[in-house]
Amino acid sequence: MKSIGAYFIFLGSMFVRRESFSSYFKLTINECISIGWNSILIVAITSTFMGAVTTVQTAYNLVSPLIQNYVVAQVTREMVVLELAPTITAIVIAGKVGSSIAGGLGTMRITEQIDALEVMGVNASSYLVLPKIVAAMIMYPLLVVLAGFLALYGGYIAGTMTGILTETEYVYGIRIDFNPFTIQFALIKSVVFAFLIASISAYQGFFTTGGALEVGKSSTSAVTKSCIAVLLADYILAELLLN
Repeated sequence: MKSIGAYFIFLGSMFVRRESFSSYFKLTINECISIGWNSILIVAITSTFMGAVTTVQTAYNLVSPLIQNYVVAQVTREMVVLELAPTITAIVIAGKVGSSIAGGLGTMRITEQIDALEVMGVNASSYLVLPKIVAAMIMYPLLVVLAGFLALYGGYIAGTMTGILTETEYVYGIRIDFNPFTIQFALIKSVVFAFLIASISAYQGFFTTGGALEVGKSSTSAVTKSCIAVLLADYILAELLLN
């Protein structure tokens, strides 16, 4: 409970003694490049194979002759949009971006760069952390959209090249009984996940004490706690928005 209280105090400290808007704008753009642009390759690779594997495994389990082939694409669509694109991508981003945020802030802490900012009267938590959280909440939904598209395309390639279903059946399965709310649900989850990953990782790195070994421990702790928070939030959002 003490850590949870310190976490919320840390979040509140970002909104006092703020710097100028132009300072945050430049920092946020840089963080958008670091978090979003530099994560495109890993997101593209994981999402494409994720969609391909989902299609193949769905076809493997739907063995009844009464089930039409297009159902494979329909099931793939639901799994990708509702769960795989936002959640699995969040786990990947927690490993890549979360560890980077915690490691960077932890290094600044042990080398007394954060202390120097505070001595100069700069609110270090606001100046260093707020742009990271804002950038994550802007870029992660875009990564989820990319992941969803590439996962469905990966499923298309795997399904048609292995003869599981035809191109027409796959496209028909993707389009039939489509509920637009699933897209809204995925985007809501992506914003929440981005906030959790960025803020928890920043909290772990910001309060690092010790030396280089503790920076590594903070990065590991950031990834672990971010993943747990993402999975917990995933369940809560599903209960609130789908039931």
